[in-house]
Amino acid sequence: MPEFERHPLHLRRIDPARNMRRFYLLSIQPTLFGGVSLIRNWGRIGTNGQTMMQTFDDSTDAGDALGRLERAKRRRGYGDASAER
Repeated sequence: MPEFERHPLHLRRIDPARNMRRFYLLSIQPTLFGGVSLIRNWGRIGTNGQTMMQTFDDSTDAGDALGRLERAKRRRGYGDASAER
C-alpha cells in the first residue's frame, strides 16, 4: 500500500484559559500527474479553516514534510484529536 493511502493526521489544541480551539489536518494525496500533494487544513474548531497544498515529485519527500510539520505542531501543544474527546 502506498504511503499516501494512510489516514489523515488530525491534531487539536484546546486551551480554555486562552479561548483557543484550533485544529490542524495533514494528508497526502496523489496528483493526476504522478506526484503527490501534501494537503494542510487549519483553523478554529467549528469552521472550515484555511487550506494549503504543496506538490512533491515522490511520496518520500511529502512524507518527510508531513513529519516535520507534525513535530512542529506537537511541540506547540497540539495533540491527537481522537485522544482529546
